[in-house]
Amino acid sequence: MTVWDVSAGENTVCTTVIQAAIDAAAVSGGTVRFPAGRYLSFSLNLKSGVTLHLEKGAVLVAADPAKHGGQYDLPEDNPSDLYQDFGHSHWRNSLIWAEDAAHIAITGEGMIDGEGLTREGPGSQWKTQAGEFPLSMRGLPAEVMAELAPEVSAMQGLGNKAIALKNCRQVTLKDFTIRNGGHFALLATGVDDMTIKGLTVDTNRDGLDIDACRRVTIRNCRVNTPNDDAIVLKSSFALGEARACEDISVEGCTVSGYDLGTLLDGTFGRTQERSPDQDRVTGRIKIGTESNGGFKRIRIRDCRFERSRGLALETVDGGWIEDVLCENLTLTEITTAPIFLRVGARLRGPEGTVVGGIRNVTIRNLTATDILPDYCALIMGLPESPIHNVTLENVSLTYRGGMSPEDVAPFVDDLPTAYPEPSMFGITPAWGLWARHVQGLRIEGLTLKTEAADTRDERLFFAVG
Repeated sequence: MTVWDVSAGENTVCTTVIQAAIDAAAVSGGTVRFPAGRYLSFSLNLKSGVTLHLEKGAVLVAADPAKHGGQYDLPEDNPSDLYQDFGHSHWRNSLIWAEDAAHIAITGEGMIDGEGLTREGPGSQWKTQAGEFPLSMRGLPAEVMAELAPEVSAMQGLGNKAIALKNCRQVTLKDFTIRNGGHFALLATGVDDMTIKGLTVDTNRDGLDIDACRRVTIRNCRVNTPNDDAIVLKSSFALGEARACEDISVEGCTVSGYDLGTLLDGTFGRTQERSPDQDRVTGRIKIGTESNGGFKRIRIRDCRFERSRGLALETVDGGWIEDVLCENLTLTEITTAPIFLRVGARLRGPEGTVVGGIRNVTIRNLTATDILPDYCALIMGLPESPIHNVTLENVSLTYRGGMSPEDVAPFVDDLPTAYPEPSMFGITPAWGLWARHVQGLRIEGLTLKTEAADTRDERLFFAVG
């Protein structure tokens, strides 16, 4: 297989040279190799049969339109952009993008630096607007909200993803580092047969987003995302259909919410206390929130959560989460509920979308310590869609404690249309576990502790059926 070497440009934009190498490699398949050096670029279209190999010391840098006299590829038209935000709905406005490509790879010990990318993007164009933003953001002034969710017109020419893949097959992402990857360090939508191994990601918003994909393995990755989710599975309507995320395995990964950049420099900073949604720092593994197509056969094994939110399984847009196994998980310094299962009825989807659900979930051999006391473990269904068949086996949760019944927020209702976060219900009446609208909850080997006295109830069960 032929190898094309790219020459470093330092402060010279190399987009044309790099794209020419990709186009040449695509003729019969080959590798575009980046030796040690700095490569400044706008959008690159990765094509079938091509591997980008970043050697140690190579840094592919996202150019800044304001500084470097160019722009990213414009966001393509998407007639199905109503039901998810701008970032999920477009792929070409990225540093590296591929569409309908097969047998593609990005490898090597080098780095992708999203220096010139923006982390912001407009919300969805869905007119109902229920559940668009977490309830924790209700007090933010209009000018702050406008900065977090700008108008679509403001995005023209900007790049907001490091890597975006749409309808691709046989994809390998291995060993490289992403720093400050924009809205998504990786957005993979409708991708089949993908292996992600050994990545290090220290980024300013989402880490690895796997949307409506099939047969994906994420193994031995380190993802630090204080401002958003680290590894997250989604099933949006971005492809114009409700397509499930199926047969996904997340193994041996560590996620965290340390200060931005401090995973890479090894200082693991703890200065930042809150994410832009005004809850504590993020950095978790999550299923949802976009959930039109549902999730099937998901395995999350041998993973660590450090200074992050807890494990979250959420469906609010009509899909079903089913056949999920989460095992051998270690959580430390947890900034919200250690476990959060939620069925909601935001129903951001085409007319006729109905409430989905959660069934057949096993969480076993999970240990969480130093947990924020505000929110206990939550398993929260709806009256019309209780959560079915959840097993908690050998689960140990140790909270900081120190709260009392006087701190508890009054329970108003099930908040079906609200954006799902543990804080949506306020400080919980239980400090250990609260299950509401559940059928078939099996608990074996549950240990609940507090480091300081907490006079709220240990467990509250409001099960139906």
